[in-house]
Amino acid sequence: MGVQQVKKVRAATKRKKEKKKKKRNYRKEYDNYHSSEKQKKNRAARNKSRREAVKRGQAKKGDGKDVDHKDRNPKNNSSKNKRVVSKSTNRSYSRKTKDRKKYGNRYS
Repeated sequence: MGVQQVKKVRAATKRKKEKKKKKRNYRKEYDNYHSSEKQKKNRAARNKSRREAVKRGQAKKGDGKDVDHKDRNPKNNSSKNKRVVSKSTNRSYSRKTKDRKKYGNRYS
């Protein structure tokens, strides 16, 4: 690596450090997204699914597990569509449309 390239890399690194991260506005996020009727119903369906899994003994409070909906639809609470998996496994896929098509049934 030449001297010019090293200088460019150092300058880029310095700019990244100087760039300040914007604070996340949770109030605005809730008002614009989480407070919509559709999202409230989705959240209620996810919570219901979790309660059912706890009742059946598949999950426990504080166990670090998520109830995964295989088809990504939180309102589809059929037993064949749900499974209890670790949080890291459930949250480790991309939510982009093309990736969902590619990884549709990720770990069945």
